[in-house]
Amino acid sequence: MTFKPTNWTGRDDAAVEHAIRRGASRRELLKMLMASGVAATAGSSILLRAGAAVAATPVTGGTLRAAGWSASTADTLDPAKASLSTDYVRCCAFYNRLTFLDEAGQAQMELAESIETDDARVWQVKLKSGVTFHDGKTLTAADVVYSLNRHLDESVGSKANSIAKQMTGISAVDDLTVRIELAAPNADLPTILSLHHFMILAEGTTDFTKANGTGAFLCEVFEPGVRSIGTKNPNYFKAEGPYLDSFEFFAISDDSARVNALLSGDIQLAAQLNPRSIRLIDSQPHVVKSVTTAGNYTDLNIRLDMDPGTKAGFIAGMRHLINREQIVKAVLRGLGEIGNDQPVSSANRYHNPNLKPAEFDPDKAKHIFDKAGLLGTSIPVVASDAAMSSVDMATVVQQAGAEIGMKLDVQRVPSDGYWSNYWLKAPVHFGNINPRPTPDILFSLLYASDAPWNESHYASEKFDSLLVEARGSLDEERRTEIYWDMQEMVATQAGTLIPAYISNVDGLSEKVKGLRPNPLGGMMGYAFAEYVWLDA
Repeated sequence: MTFKPTNWTGRDDAAVEHAIRRGASRRELLKMLMASGVAATAGSSILLRAGAAVAATPVTGGTLRAAGWSASTADTLDPAKASLSTDYVRCCAFYNRLTFLDEAGQAQMELAESIETDDARVWQVKLKSGVTFHDGKTLTAADVVYSLNRHLDESVGSKANSIAKQMTGISAVDDLTVRIELAAPNADLPTILSLHHFMILAEGTTDFTKANGTGAFLCEVFEPGVRSIGTKNPNYFKAEGPYLDSFEFFAISDDSARVNALLSGDIQLAAQLNPRSIRLIDSQPHVVKSVTTAGNYTDLNIRLDMDPGTKAGFIAGMRHLINREQIVKAVLRGLGEIGNDQPVSSANRYHNPNLKPAEFDPDKAKHIFDKAGLLGTSIPVVASDAAMSSVDMATVVQQAGAEIGMKLDVQRVPSDGYWSNYWLKAPVHFGNINPRPTPDILFSLLYASDAPWNESHYASEKFDSLLVEARGSLDEERRTEIYWDMQEMVATQAGTLIPAYISNVDGLSEKVKGLRPNPLGGMMGYAFAEYVWLDA
């Protein structure tokens, strides 16, 4: 097979906009849409939306202040170590990737001019010419080789190490060509290279007190756990953007305070709003919502290597104690869909629709807990506003437990330090996972035996072998079958309980334009700074 950059897809409004900007006629656009299976009536609707978006001409200038929901003194400018939304926002502003994902989840070219392969194992990456780093250095293949090899260096501590390990050979063919050899075929490589961790650095970069990237913004201020300020890169290689002169990004961990800052005009973008705030947002004419449903979720993690996760029946009982419907309706205010305890949401083409969630059955849960000798035992459950809606979810489960004599002691801890002090460490705690575009990435990061974010310490040799098989399979039918089996294994064997897939809602000033959904998450996959503008 040979991978070629995709210029458009039939159901991708953003790609149709691109074709319109290139000068394609309405007849040409409809012909392309119909060729991809889109009906004429649906095609006309797509063209109307895309045409309206193109008509909204970007305005250059201005400063935008945006607030995320979580920050830490461990915030970093090293893309390899990025783990929070604040890290991803900075990475997207100051650096670039070889590829990026469009609205339909298709890999498009960014620093790469093309990425091609004949067998899905050996890949050739052609780089765009004339791209420069912020310090004036010209981008070459050596920079890409250095950046990718860092993920293989255990001393770096890359969060993407387990994914990058499949790259067994990374070398420069010439100044603008990189050869990537994989241990086994993986047709997902162009998508993998679009992840935030695989930003490209200048060769030899070791100082991350500042950012020297090729990105749309220059890093003017970086104060870990406090704020970041970026100013427009006057030498940016893309024909369009960025439109803002500068942006400031920081975190307001308290949901109410973040909403109030938006309503008062102190900020123009408030990320990941709590569903409880949606009614207030809807009542304000000067603010709007941006809704993205791409597989984000908050999960209850029960470590399999610590009590009470080692007790037979505890996890099974908890599955039946979770009222998923109530969580979607009451906690998420309908902004989500019921989850089935595995990370591949219905937005992904490999989602297993036959895998049903555990039924809410308190009596069955009580029987299981009683048999395990756990009724009446006080069990700490750590929750925090840092993990979206986890406090409310914990309360729902706690109330259900109280009715059957199961004592769940919900311990609400501060957002500051949650990810370094409690996540992955506490015996029973909540996590929040941002969307990932492929099952391979999700499973490699979260469920493989050596996964860096293995939240419940799940380990299965069979699972690991299936992961490798699916990754290398070019048979889509077999690949789908494997991923369905792996989803069932996670849902029934791991200690991660996923009640719902959450719709991410960002709140915007009505003056903020250009923000679109993205499969990598809210805030346009955290890349908002490059693409939005402020309407006069």
